[in-house]
Amino acid sequence: MANPAMKVGLTYDLRADYLAAGYGEEETAEFDRPDTIDALAEALSQLGHQPDRIGNIRSLTARLAKGDRWDMVFNIAEGLRGYGREAQVPALLDAFDIPYTFSDPLVLALSLHKGLTKRVLRDLGVSTTDFRLVEREADVARLDLPFPLFVKPVAEGTAKGITPQSRVTSQSELERECRRILRACRQPVLVEPFLGGREFTVGITGTGDDAAAIGTIEVILNKNAEANAYTYVNKEQCEERVEYPLADTASAKLAEELALTTWKGLDCRDGGRVDLRADENGRLFVMEVNPLPGLHPQHSDLPILATAVGIPYVELIGRIVASARKRQGTSATCKS
Repeated sequence: MANPAMKVGLTYDLRADYLAAGYGEEETAEFDRPDTIDALAEALSQLGHQPDRIGNIRSLTARLAKGDRWDMVFNIAEGLRGYGREAQVPALLDAFDIPYTFSDPLVLALSLHKGLTKRVLRDLGVSTTDFRLVEREADVARLDLPFPLFVKPVAEGTAKGITPQSRVTSQSELERECRRILRACRQPVLVEPFLGGREFTVGITGTGDDAAAIGTIEVILNKNAEANAYTYVNKEQCEERVEYPLADTASAKLAEELALTTWKGLDCRDGGRVDLRADENGRLFVMEVNPLPGLHPQHSDLPILATAVGIPYVELIGRIVASARKRQGTSATCKS
């Protein structure tokens, strides 16, 4: 028997709303474009569901207070402040016993903090680089990792805070970059060895034993790209600066095994990405886990990857919804 149609709420943060409120371009980098929400609503409609655009957590709170409810919420809201910003909407939905897509508050808060994530990955036996946290400028003098190093904010996505200068080769460069991030991002700095090898992204759908890698792409910077890393500018202008070929079979096999161990070990759900990079000897390390992936059809890594392996956008969204529905046992419709 086919699953019945659902009333599906859409929670998200529109970039234009925050820009209009005076926030900056990089500050709002993780928020969504209107065409992303249009594409999601259209995909849900094609899957037979009734999409209802809710918006950000403040809008969700107001709708809940009015008594509105949904069979499921398709959540891509990133939030604005704090390590728990991605966990805010799921936590609120948990309080009202409303099913939703993607990972729970625990996983979203953990994965946003790259330092804590790496500690858990080490406990799982997953290859990830050594690291240090710089919480104040005085901490830099005590760092004991060999150069070259890579420096980035501990809790950001979309490469916010990452520039070509994030690769540092001297104490003075390290001090400069840590100072910049501490002041600009107002959060600790993650310092780790710079990995000079190839970079990969593994796309995953499903939860637990049902989780599967849908494919692996390599991230290759063009000649006109900023050097050293998949920087904020490179991501924002990826159509001109970056190529995403499918990884060769041997590299994909290694990357996907490591990514799935990571995904299942952290109890990530429904869909997302694991980003990996190799050192100069070809050994792969998990860099970041993305359990709340960007979903712009042409601009975000997971849909780009899905398209490359022949999975249409509507099917990708359908797999995410099906995973959420299966693990939550969602079959009832809203009662008026």
